[in-house]
Amino acid sequence: MMNICLIGASGFVGTRLIELLKQNSNYQFINIDKNNSSVNPEITVIADVRDKKILKTLLQGQDVVVLLAAEHRDDVSPTSLYYDVNVEGTQNVLEAMDACGIKKIIFTSSVAVYGLNKNNPSEEHSVAPFNHYGKSKWQAEEVLREWYENNSEKKTLAIIRPTVIFGERNRGNVYNLLKQISSGLFVKIGSCNNIKSMAYVGNVASLLVYLIENEQGYNLYNYSDKPDLSMNELVDVVGTCLEKKIPSIKIPYFLGMLGGYCFDIIAKIAQKKLSISSVRVKKFCAITQYDASKIHDIGFKPSYTLLEGLDKTIKFEFVHEKKDNITFITE
Repeated sequence: MMNICLIGASGFVGTRLIELLKQNSNYQFINIDKNNSSVNPEITVIADVRDKKILKTLLQGQDVVVLLAAEHRDDVSPTSLYYDVNVEGTQNVLEAMDACGIKKIIFTSSVAVYGLNKNNPSEEHSVAPFNHYGKSKWQAEEVLREWYENNSEKKTLAIIRPTVIFGERNRGNVYNLLKQISSGLFVKIGSCNNIKSMAYVGNVASLLVYLIENEQGYNLYNYSDKPDLSMNELVDVVGTCLEKKIPSIKIPYFLGMLGGYCFDIIAKIAQKKLSISSVRVKKFCAITQYDASKIHDIGFKPSYTLLEGLDKTIKFEFVHEKKDNITFITE
């Protein structure tokens, strides 16, 4: 029997991970999160990674930790929260692990550590994070590597850097993008030949289970599903899934950024979070392609292809049949 402590698993990826873990009777697990789980409240304990004392109590008797907790949105305020949670929180988890004799941790970092517009970087590529999220994730990785190097022969550390994750029931940036494309109210900014690596949530959850079961020593992995698509190709895929032609308007990059800055001003004046911002325009137009060959070469086999993941997500979220005033989602 393996005792697994999930930290921050009330969210999107954690919920899918728990679904998989429940399929194996050899696993016992708990979820520590500052938010209760709407799906798995029976295994969830409310706690914060900034509370070292409670972590040392809750980690007693665990064999492995999967650390998912992070401040990750573009608009976290104050920005010090990125470092309080993502860096100091990681340090607190490691101190609790040492106090409880736990030697194995799986950590979800991010390709944000590389920065924007890199040329298909592998894990050996230099880092250049452009925002607080990426900087704090890189600092957390450094804390983890220092922990591993202290008596490393008895420890296991796996760090995964997934690209943008999408899937059913997620309301993040990919959902907003797919929604805009599927609605036909879609504006192409620039050439849209920029490549976008993406990762389907079902495959990310499967990868975490694979690492729980197989990982030894220290390894760092990028993760994305293949093939990588350009923005133009992604529009075509959405149209194929929905069986319709997707109309779109194309504007130059400088006009897109100007519009993003205008939305920034509106959001600041109205004190509201808007779905369009200069940061999101910049991300939309950036090349975000990553070399994930290492993880695919060690024996991990994704449960779904990228196109299967997109098809499942698009049909779940955007294909509806209305009957008797009730909306049914068809897959």
